[in-house]
Amino acid sequence: MTAIDEDGAQRVVAELDAGTGPTVALDVDPFSEDVTERPGAVDLLRAGVAATPELRAGLGTAIGLSVANAAWRLVVPVALQQVLDRGLSGSGGVDIPFVLGACAAAAVVVLVLTVVVQRLTMAMARVAEDVLYALRTRAFAHVHRLSIAAHGESKTGILVSRVTSDIETLAQFATWGAVNWTVSSGVLLVSLITMFVYSWQLGLLTVLVLAPVVPIMVVVQRRQLVAYDTLRNRVGDTLGRIAETVSGVRVIRAYHHSEAARGDLHGAIGDQLAAQLKARFFFSIMFPMSDVFGGLLLAVVAGAGVYFAGSWGLTAGAIVACLLLANQLAQPIAEIGEVLDQTQTALAGWGKILGLLDQPVDVIEPTAGADLPHGALPVDIEHVTFSYLPGQPVLHDVSLRIPAGTTVAIVGETGSGKTTMSKLLCRLADPQQGRVAIGGVDLRDLDPAARRRSVRLVPQDGFLFDDTVAANVALGRPGASRAEVDASFDSLGLTDWVMGLPNGGDTRVGERGGGLSVGERQLVALARAQLADPGLLLLDEATSNVDPETERVLGSALAALSEGRTTVSVAHRLSTAEAAQLVVVFDAGRIVELGPHDELVQAGGTYARLYESWIGNTRSGAMTQRR
Repeated sequence: MTAIDEDGAQRVVAELDAGTGPTVALDVDPFSEDVTERPGAVDLLRAGVAATPELRAGLGTAIGLSVANAAWRLVVPVALQQVLDRGLSGSGGVDIPFVLGACAAAAVVVLVLTVVVQRLTMAMARVAEDVLYALRTRAFAHVHRLSIAAHGESKTGILVSRVTSDIETLAQFATWGAVNWTVSSGVLLVSLITMFVYSWQLGLLTVLVLAPVVPIMVVVQRRQLVAYDTLRNRVGDTLGRIAETVSGVRVIRAYHHSEAARGDLHGAIGDQLAAQLKARFFFSIMFPMSDVFGGLLLAVVAGAGVYFAGSWGLTAGAIVACLLLANQLAQPIAEIGEVLDQTQTALAGWGKILGLLDQPVDVIEPTAGADLPHGALPVDIEHVTFSYLPGQPVLHDVSLRIPAGTTVAIVGETGSGKTTMSKLLCRLADPQQGRVAIGGVDLRDLDPAARRRSVRLVPQDGFLFDDTVAANVALGRPGASRAEVDASFDSLGLTDWVMGLPNGGDTRVGERGGGLSVGERQLVALARAQLADPGLLLLDEATSNVDPETERVLGSALAALSEGRTTVSVAHRLSTAEAAQLVVVFDAGRIVELGPHDELVQAGGTYARLYESWIGNTRSGAMTQRR
């Protein structure tokens, strides 16, 4: 269980949307696998605490746990010292009542402190879960707020690694490492102070024996952090290769690319293995070293305590107590190798997550934006220039006016910028120059809820979630009833198609809609857009990759969907352009022609050549089918 509920998640997302959430400033590109300048552990901790208020809120709990556990560890050495020096070796001989009383008092204190430590440990676990919950929600929210340009520059596997594998390193650390550091720090401090109280000479010897551990830890920690940072990069690369291999399995098998694909994947796994072995090398250094210093400390305290007992004024009880304290000091030192190893991988993962959160969001939503009226909306594109990568514009000074209620087809060769234009119209990204206005309002000044209500994109792949057909359509308008979902199918003439499915609207579509054909997924996407009732409808290659029969059904549904609203279609098949009122021709990121289909064909320009090529391919395909 976690103390952060749904309201907490909404608060986190609201802070991010408003730009008021915590930010970090790490000079690390979360999408780069080659990090030349890595922040140190102190920098990571400082940035992490600044970005995680839940961690700061749990500081009091951590201090309380440290103090309570240290006190709990002191009960036995102090009680044993008193029993030996006063109960068994006192001036009056053996004092049974004192021994029994001391043992009873120690037992009571141990029981009370056990309950306190258990409660504080649970509180620490809650704090750790709160931190992980907050980081997960912030990371996922931030990924979704990044523009399409940022996603285009990154690898899917890297993003997946950031929000899953890297956070998992923190989860593993939170279950043991964080508590161990909290408890051990208190035990070390209090045990050392108590040893100085019993014998400053033994305390000083303890410091001298353990002093070399600090510089060794510093040197190993720095190199270990670099090694684990590299390891996190390799994990992201491996996940990217796995995602690519799994999603592209049909192409890989169809083109007999299995051996090469396996080779690439094995290479990525091999690089991860090499990075893992290098990181674990430092653990192999710390593990035996901690045992050596722990054993040496016990030997020094025992030997010096017995040898100098008389001159240092040490009683038998004090020597035994100091040995127990030395053992308590040696225990966390013996565990230091494993704790430090887990800490380094957690810090490396934390650094990657913080780097992701520090990735600038270039699509900033207004806190109080303008609204839009219902119904068809005009579109104004004014001198728009856009690039995914610096210095490589995809669109060059594009200007276009689309009256409300117009059906527009954007055509052009692959890479001409037509799909990018549709992404700008629904504000998946903002242009670096110029403006895009809907209903006379710049998209950057438009209320996000108004934009989502008034502008809808039907993408080329018709993405569906692993749910029923009806549930996927209902996403078009949250809170829509089943009757409204059914009405959206009916208005597009798709009722017979839905009823022909195995379970009608309750048919499950499978992961990513894999239980339906490409065309069927598009039909569901169109019904979803119909339910949303936008004033501006964007269709990205909505009829591509479907057979002629399905294209006719899609065409009929698209015609019904376009009624009463402004429709902009990115057209691959020029049959869509034939039916449009206005055709916009893109070439190399610029609008080169504009007008109705018939006029552009007669003009003999770029569109005419595209149309002739499409007609030729269509005839060739039809002849091939007849054969």
